[in-house]
Amino acid sequence: MEQTSERKPILGLNPNVFYLGVVSFLTDVSSELIFTLMPLFLANVLGASTVIIGFISGVADSTASLTNIFSGWLSDRLSKRKWLSFFGYALSSLTKPFMLIASTWGPVMGIRFADRLGKGVRTAPRDALVADSTPEEVRGKAFGFHRAMDTGGAALGLLSAAIVVYFVQGSVLTLELKTYNWLIILGLIPAFLALLFFIPVQETGKEAASSSAGTARVSLPNKYKIFLAIMFLFTLGNSSDAFLILRAQDLGNDVLLITLMLVMFNVVYALFATPAGIVSDKLGRRTVIIVGWGIYALVYLGFALSNQPWAVWLLWALYGLYYGLSEGVARALVSDLVPEEARGTAYGWYHGTVGITLLPASLIAGWLWQSVNPAAPFYFGAALAAIAMVGMLMLIKK
Repeated sequence: MEQTSERKPILGLNPNVFYLGVVSFLTDVSSELIFTLMPLFLANVLGASTVIIGFISGVADSTASLTNIFSGWLSDRLSKRKWLSFFGYALSSLTKPFMLIASTWGPVMGIRFADRLGKGVRTAPRDALVADSTPEEVRGKAFGFHRAMDTGGAALGLLSAAIVVYFVQGSVLTLELKTYNWLIILGLIPAFLALLFFIPVQETGKEAASSSAGTARVSLPNKYKIFLAIMFLFTLGNSSDAFLILRAQDLGNDVLLITLMLVMFNVVYALFATPAGIVSDKLGRRTVIIVGWGIYALVYLGFALSNQPWAVWLLWALYGLYYGLSEGVARALVSDLVPEEARGTAYGWYHGTVGITLLPASLIAGWLWQSVNPAAPFYFGAALAAIAMVGMLMLIKK
């Protein structure tokens, strides 16, 4: 039977969920300061092509995904979620200072690889720990809160980045090196502060594997495998957000305006994540996810068709709504579809499938951008999202 901590709830949530939310909040403040404008650093400062940018993003995210598969399985075998997750956060924090000395795209790829390796180590055990700490009837709320904290940190990090851009370079269209260096320096502070908030996090005490399960293969239900196949299809058209940033600049928005758009995106995401989770607890995960994917398809069509700088503001706001409706709810659905003893493995394969697919998705998007036109990747993404919605409607019953 699943065991949860008897500690006093914080904001109506298990303390593990609250403190892991704070860790994610601070980590995202750091990551958004340092890495969100990295595509512009690569393009504007280092002169990298969109194919290289797509390659770096795809390799980094695929690395995180492959590692997720192993770390999720290991957390089930060892029944140790906390320390695997802590190690992943620590690895990412120790990697970030090296961005200050990167002068070509090769070292940037290496740094981003190490940072995403840390993400791969931490994500599946962390999500399994959130699920272990929460009863099913409020699991959507718990994952929604975690996504809201994560995204609230992103909003604060991006707002801080916008302030830095304003005071260091003003409304210059392209990103300057001195601006990016200041973003890195400021981003290191919350990266290391986040590690302190792991201290109150506790293992749930649930034995995720029996004495014989450590050597046995964990069986995952067919309905979960079908969901993974649908996620693969959807993600194949969901290339790196670097292309959305480049598209915004391509339509005439300067670095400061792009940063403010990203702040708005994360605020919208944070505002809708917890309510979406609560709604999914009552009405079902599938319905909420399908609505979110429908909004995503419309957003990508908008990025393809738009030719006005102001339209990008609306599209980024709707993109935040998509994330708020879909991300936390999809993670709660994973927990609903698998037995307790397989949660770490299930989250590993979930994040692994999504991330591995990001490499071909980003390479396809980069090729379509250069070989066809900048709108082509977005038509492709919208089409695959529509097909994935049909798959969810017909094949996922829960």
